[in-house]
Amino acid sequence: MRTEAGMVSSILNLRAQGMGIRAIARTLNMGKNTVKKYLNTGVKAEQVIEIPAVEVPEDMVEILKTEFKSCKKNAVRMQEILTEKYDRPISYSTLTRWIRAVGLREAPKRVGSYHFAPGEEMQHDTSPHRLAINGKALTAQCASLTLGHSRMLFAQYYPCFTRFEAKWFLSEALEFLDGACGRCIVDNTSVILASGSGDNAVISPEMAGFAASYGFYFKAHRINHPDRKAAEERNFSYLENNFLAGRTFQSWSDLNKQARDWCIQVANAKPKRSLGLRTPQQLYVMEKPECHPLPRQRPPDYQALNRIVDTAGYVHLDTVRYSVPERLVSKRVILHKHPYQVKVYFDGKEVAVHERELEKKYARLTMRGHHQPFERKRRNQPTKEEQTLSGNAPILDAYIAKLKKRAPGRGARQFKRLLHLKRTYPSQAFLAAIEQAEHYGLFDLERLERLILERVAGDFFSLATFGE
Repeated sequence: MRTEAGMVSSILNLRAQGMGIRAIARTLNMGKNTVKKYLNTGVKAEQVIEIPAVEVPEDMVEILKTEFKSCKKNAVRMQEILTEKYDRPISYSTLTRWIRAVGLREAPKRVGSYHFAPGEEMQHDTSPHRLAINGKALTAQCASLTLGHSRMLFAQYYPCFTRFEAKWFLSEALEFLDGACGRCIVDNTSVILASGSGDNAVISPEMAGFAASYGFYFKAHRINHPDRKAAEERNFSYLENNFLAGRTFQSWSDLNKQARDWCIQVANAKPKRSLGLRTPQQLYVMEKPECHPLPRQRPPDYQALNRIVDTAGYVHLDTVRYSVPERLVSKRVILHKHPYQVKVYFDGKEVAVHERELEKKYARLTMRGHHQPFERKRRNQPTKEEQTLSGNAPILDAYIAKLKKRAPGRGARQFKRLLHLKRTYPSQAFLAAIEQAEHYGLFDLERLERLILERVAGDFFSLATFGE
């Protein structure tokens, strides 16, 4: 509602600019007689233009300073917190006057604007935002797409932003908007561009083909001219200071779900003065018929990569290892990287499908049946030498059983030496020595060999013959 002082001020200012009574009445949407009445009141312009000082309640000064910082200078979020936390519902205009009166923000300055016909243009950009996921602080890449006419917004967050993420995001954004404008303004990033900048920019063939499949084309604004896509720049500030402020996220999927819901329930449902106090959703009803419909055949949503299976039976993708059948160790495979899945192909056949891991770095995903468990030798399993020695003679079996109790581990070293003695010397001398050693509890294999040699000497060497 216009106050009398405000009307007098407007009339006097227009009169001072040389406008006539009829022009003033037409401009201010009032009668000529009303304009004459206010001109004849004799009120001095200085008295009318004087604006009274804004008085801020004393108890609100510290609250405003604290919440202004915690809400990252966003007055809309401050208004919500003052209502929820302090039970102080304050109109937005009053709150902004208080913020300026306390000295937290300067008065707004005049800015220019762009106007677009329905379906003419959409704007895409990315911006790094600091946030926390499951209590861990990190930098996420915020991707946003805004329609120039209706200001419909769609935003998502990614750990990084390459051409794969760009096509993934734009596909989801166009699905969300159920259509595409004819032109998409982007900055001079190498994600979209192959070379050049501004009017001389060369769009990457990969991204140009993707855009053509949806019926639009990319156009880069000139360097150092971000105002060309000011709707995107404002939305990044809106996202960072309103959506991220005071919210917690458990995972990347939770973050993007909340971002989608926020776009629907807050950003696109809020009336905007630039839209004549209409919401983007209301204005999009008129813009949608002018947008290009989505194609029946969508471009592929995967990235094909060559990989060699490592010796552990895994393929590597973005610091994560995915299992494949162990028969493919050291083989070359084709890996299809989808937004939410990872598919592995060998010799033209699909051999593995994994859910793509987006939450953890350096993770390892193993599917059941891909890898057989390793065969581990049991400590109590007899050695090959023991098995060879056993079952030849009862006295030898008895000696082996006692030797095994005294030998460390499985007795592999002792049984290997015992088998060597058995194969080297005659069986009769060997068993006789074993019987004597078992009787006296002799398990030193060096002494056992000397016992064998004493018996062998009498059989193979005749000392009396050499004496003659």
